[in-house]
Amino acid sequence: MALTAGIVGLPNVGKSTLFNAITKAGALAANYPFATIDPNVGIVEVPDARLDKLTELVIPKKTVPTAFEFTDIAGIVKGASKGEGLGNKFLAHIREVDAICQVVRCFVDENITHVSGAVNPIDDIEVINLELALADLESVDKRLQRVSKMAKQKDKEAMVEEPILLKIKAELENGRPARAAELSEDELKVIKGLHLLTIKPMLYVANVSEDEVADADNNEYVQKVREYASAEGAQVITICAKIEEEISELDDEEKTMFLEELGIKESGLDQLIRTSYDLLGLATYFTAGVQEVRAWTFRKGMKAPQCAGIIHTDFERGFIRAETVAFDDLVEAGSQAAAKEAGKVRLEGKEYIVQDGDIMLFRFNV
Repeated sequence: MALTAGIVGLPNVGKSTLFNAITKAGALAANYPFATIDPNVGIVEVPDARLDKLTELVIPKKTVPTAFEFTDIAGIVKGASKGEGLGNKFLAHIREVDAICQVVRCFVDENITHVSGAVNPIDDIEVINLELALADLESVDKRLQRVSKMAKQKDKEAMVEEPILLKIKAELENGRPARAAELSEDELKVIKGLHLLTIKPMLYVANVSEDEVADADNNEYVQKVREYASAEGAQVITICAKIEEEISELDDEEKTMFLEELGIKESGLDQLIRTSYDLLGLATYFTAGVQEVRAWTFRKGMKAPQCAGIIHTDFERGFIRAETVAFDDLVEAGSQAAAKEAGKVRLEGKEYIVQDGDIMLFRFNV
């Protein structure tokens, strides 16, 4: 599943520091705007305790986690939709991602300049969201000019598309994102080719100081971000990008001790990866054998043959059935054989909708 979340934000909010922590890729972090010009792409493992448990039960020769892709996109500034800064390039990079993680600065540090001179997370969010909305409005207006003419000529496709575009335009003109139009799946397919920026799901990442990370909910800036996000039905997570970068250099044992000392139950990165994964409607199924225990990413709602095709197209083409057991049932039984004896292993056909945590063995014939 080649899906990616783009990390965006104003210059100097902690985007590249966060990206460094995610990928250990060493993206350039500098105290001036446009330190990141070309997007950096990093692949990260999706943390999943179920994979560790399966490994413990099966004792395979190797264990392979599933992965997720993040893209670090350069800082957006006011006027980006009109080409200010490196606007057009930034917007093009955002078009290529499936979800947006907007990093918002929720800390004061006199040593780190702010592009507008003062820390105000809501202003920062509105600068970015306005630029994305203006770019979308331009795309919708251009498309409407053509579609409206065709609709007057009774073109069937245009007559379907025009009201959808008008619905989106009304939201954008009222300062709301295109996703506020709450389009159906069929409507989304009609406007897919427009690659609208504000149709993408949004996650706000509140970046706090090291002193406040254990008690981030009492940060007044974080509270304001939560209020703003709640109004548009978006999620918020809090992290300290600087701490996450430090943690990324530690091994698992040191990392656990470090988090305990800070009074944090899980790292912000694990939270970010999982939340982004969920934001895109993704889930995980497993294959488990002595050769390999492996996690696979699929879209929620996919049927068994489609999930088989993620492993290999032949699996989908020649799909016969899937031997399936739920993760909890397997753990309770203690082994695949015991789960079978207990009647917990099911034979599922082509119409079966795969569930998160399913352990599957595909039978196929090509």
